[in-house]
Amino acid sequence: MIKQNRMYNELLNPLYEGCDMNDLCVATYLIGAKKEEEAIIKMASIGIEQTTGSWVDVPEETDEMRAKYCSKTIGIYEVPAFENQTDVDMNVAPGGMRFYVARIGFPVANIDDNIPLLIGSITGNIMSMPYLKLLDIDFPKKFVDKFQGPKFGIEGIRKYLNAYDRPLLNNMIKPCTGYTPEVGAKLFYEAAAGGVDVIKDDELIGGDREFNKLADRVRANMDAAKRAEAVKGEKTLYACNITDEVYRLKENAMTVINNGGNCIMVDVHGVGYTALRMLAEDPEITVPILAHSCFNGAFTCSPYQGMSSKVVNKLVRLSGADIYLTQPPYGKFDNTFDNYIENMIASKAKMYDIKPMLPFVGGGVVPGLVPRFMEDAGNDVLLGVGAGIHAHPMGPQEGAKAFRAAISACTAEETVPLREAAKDCKALEVSIEKWGIYGEDHSKNLYAI
Repeated sequence: MIKQNRMYNELLNPLYEGCDMNDLCVATYLIGAKKEEEAIIKMASIGIEQTTGSWVDVPEETDEMRAKYCSKTIGIYEVPAFENQTDVDMNVAPGGMRFYVARIGFPVANIDDNIPLLIGSITGNIMSMPYLKLLDIDFPKKFVDKFQGPKFGIEGIRKYLNAYDRPLLNNMIKPCTGYTPEVGAKLFYEAAAGGVDVIKDDELIGGDREFNKLADRVRANMDAAKRAEAVKGEKTLYACNITDEVYRLKENAMTVINNGGNCIMVDVHGVGYTALRMLAEDPEITVPILAHSCFNGAFTCSPYQGMSSKVVNKLVRLSGADIYLTQPPYGKFDNTFDNYIENMIASKAKMYDIKPMLPFVGGGVVPGLVPRFMEDAGNDVLLGVGAGIHAHPMGPQEGAKAFRAAISACTAEETVPLREAAKDCKALEVSIEKWGIYGEDHSKNLYAI
């Protein structure tokens, strides 16, 4: 008697309506297959590889075990959606490839709230295959409820700064590294006094450096923040980069807090999501966390491999970042517009009871881009500016004032065009002369990379 191929069985290929979706983390993949490959077997094999089994059936992997702990292929969608054999012969992609969007559910019981195991399960060994990209993960409430998420989020950051109804302004201290605390504090003061809300270390200076000790850096910059507050009447958050070996992160965070610091920063892909979570959920760490995205592109920018930056945004938010950097399509980098907006949405949209995370846009931001960013994101965005402040011809304080003038023009009851606003602000006028206005003469030619 011929038995049905187990790979075709509804145990591995249930309908969505036949699953308890609160028990599954559902991964959505883009998967390429050769023309002759059977999609159902390929998807089931991927799921088995990442849960209970291997490339061939093993004796103890019973149907009872698969029912509880094996993945479930709940959707396979070929793109284009071939249903006619002659169409497949004529219209497959170059090289004889066919492409599918597949949704595969992984039992929460296999993972719980273990982010390293989540990554090992949903990406893991299969990422060595060509033509496989993780597009999204749908997390059930049962899974998300075990995470705290951002401690402050957008509302908490605004409350600390007493800054509402406008975008927030960030500046990165430049040069990126190699400077002393005294040099950094001088630059910090100038930017803060000009109206910057959040000043961060660059991603390239973290923890103790021989030329710039962590405690010295914090004390110098927080003194500059107090002096700037006396001038502008506003607080400044200092996101001090504590990036380091994981075993030194808590000590670094407490060094910042014990020396008067009010925000910490980590290069999240260097330290890992679970290290970020460790910091965010520690009750002794009572300040917001800014997560920097450096290295993100290594596993997101390929159209056929790795994972999407939407997945990254979700994981960073779950892990507890209050602020996370995403690259816009307008400056130095080449993010697509739709991907950038998806990342904004992943940062701020409702995610059960997890607080919204403030999206932070950076990479060649100039005052002439402020109206465009507000059209995209509204008020809830952190404008990340480096050289657009420090390279201003009138100095960094005037560079910051140019941005605040642009923000005020865009948040006025009746929006004021930037060229009109520049008539009352010399710093903004100079910025526009130097870097232009997006939509008029702003160009990628501004950037060397």
